[in-house]
Amino acid sequence: MRFLWTFIWSLLLSSAVVYVISNMATVDFSFNAALFLAVVFTIIVSVLGEGILKEDDVH
Repeated sequence: MRFLWTFIWSLLLSSAVVYVISNMATVDFSFNAALFLAVVFTIIVSVLGEGILKEDDVH
C-alpha cells in the first residue's frame, strides 16, 4: 500500500513540475513526461526507503 501512495504522490508532484517547466518554456503539457518522472521518483524513493536508508538498531 505504501508503494501505491508513493506513486500517487510522485505523480502529483511530477505533474506539477512538468506543468511549471512546460509553461515556462511555452510548450504543451506532456502527461507522458509526468508519468515517466513519477515512475523514476517512485523507484528512487522505494530504493532509498527500503534499502539504503534503513535504520540500524544498535543498542
